Amino acid sequence: MGRYFGTDGIRGRANKFPMTAEIAMRVGMAAGLSFQRGSHRHRVVLGKDTRLSGYMIENAMVAGLCAAGMDVFLLGPIPTPAVAMLVRSLRADMGVMISASHNPYQDNGIKLFGPDGYKLSDRIEARIETMLDSDLEMALADPDALGRAKRIDGVHDRYIEFAKRTLPRSMSLSDLRIVIDCANGAAYKVAPAALWELGAEVIAINDDPNGFNINKECGSTHTDSLRQKIHEVRADIGIALDGDADRVVILDENGDIVDGDQIMALIAESWHQGGRLTGKGVVSTIMSNLGLERFLTGLDLELHRTRVGDRYVVEHMRANGLNVGGEQSGHIVLSDFSTTGDGLVSALQVLACIKRQNKPVSEVAKKFEPVPQLLKNVRISGGAPLEAKQVKEAIAEAENRLGKKGRLVIRPSGTEPLIRVMAEGDDAALVETVVDDIVDVLSKNQNAA
Repeated sequence: MGRYFGTDGIRGRANKFPMTAEIAMRVGMAAGLSFQRGSHRHRVVLGKDTRLSGYMIENAMVAGLCAAGMDVFLLGPIPTPAVAMLVRSLRADMGVMISASHNPYQDNGIKLFGPDGYKLSDRIEARIETMLDSDLEMALADPDALGRAKRIDGVHDRYIEFAKRTLPRSMSLSDLRIVIDCANGAAYKVAPAALWELGAEVIAINDDPNGFNINKECGSTHTDSLRQKIHEVRADIGIALDGDADRVVILDENGDIVDGDQIMALIAESWHQGGRLTGKGVVSTIMSNLGLERFLTGLDLELHRTRVGDRYVVEHMRANGLNVGGEQSGHIVLSDFSTTGDGLVSALQVLACIKRQNKPVSEVAKKFEPVPQLLKNVRISGGAPLEAKQVKEAIAEAENRLGKKGRLVIRPSGTEPLIRVMAEGDDAALVETVVDDIVDVLSKNQNAA
């Protein structure tokens, strides 16, 4: 990670470094200059989610992009995967999504996409970071070459049609009662509409954003309200998106969670049986459950693990010719359709499996028994506790205790001031003890160097 960019673009508390209007404007300038490639009128598509600070960041980005000579197509509130799709559909030179994903409204972020609809590589982000701290003014557009900004109509309809086309034309979702939790976020219009147009009975919740309620006790990270509504209306399935709809978790008819690992297992098995899965494997991260790996091994498929971050999953998929990947958190990447995680499209693939098998979600979507896994976060206020001698010794001891039948993953968060401690293994009590011991040592070494 650099000074500005983390694992998923730039993110932080709104109106504080690095998510200030000034920096957003400079990001617009630097990114706009980076993606100029010829003498044509350059264009960028710019979307956002529903948090209040989106207005500030959007206008600052527009100023910077226009100063760099880019024409800006404003999309308004729309899912991140829709921005990635529209970059290509509108033949744009780059895309911008203003969102902090699953974070609360106080945070915001900037995600950048290249002309191919993919998130930027570390190399390009590093180049933009260098430009941010340099004198950009000399490279900006002349007065007669400044960019223009305008709102684009019909983008919701484009994305809805794109999502629907990922299913066979003959497939209908009729006879399914679906509760969709929109997280008061970017998909509050498009997700319920797409499901309804496919024939489902749709009950939408958390679909009334006000700038402050995005992800607030709702969405993919807070499923209690969705579970309650499933029981209330006796729904067949619940779908929970996050604030920018690039991730999804499913709840079955009993209200039990089907996480990203189970979703990948279901889709991979279905596509493998249909001869559609490429590369004889699935790409996930170091955080995915050992149970997923064992399930795929039973299908004679391989689980490829990457560092945390869906763009690293995508990079590995592209480099190795695989078309199913994702994260346990619900970022599911299906490269036959999308260049990034797409919560709605992933949910539609799950619904397709349910329709084909004509069985309850609880029978269709639980493909393996997860290995006991525990994740705890330690909030840090300074120092480098992972470098402390006591912490290193505790980690070594934990790895030794877990042995070959378990895994230990300790990493700094790329989006928050946290260290994430995760362990898994067949012995649940041992896993809990190992995690608690490391968390305790980390907490006591906050300011270690």
